[in-house]
Amino acid sequence: MVKAMINLTEYENRVLNIIKAKFGFRNKSEAIKLIIHTYESEFLEPELRPEFIEKMGVREKEPIVRVKDFRKHFGLKEDV
Repeated sequence: MVKAMINLTEYENRVLNIIKAKFGFRNKSEAIKLIIHTYESEFLEPELRPEFIEKMGVREKEPIVRVKDFRKHFGLKEDV
């Protein structure tokens, strides 16, 4: 386990204490862990689901479709 010393403003310390009390944590370390896990998905790339990886593997093996006129093939209107 890694130990870290951090500097907090008075306001940040109060917010951390509120989170600690709200969730019934024993110490601020548990509150910081909650914050990290809560915001992890926003900053890190999510893992791909196994079903999606399997589906893309099947799609990868499908034959390639050549399209001469993309707009006509997909029924799109011309830009004016």
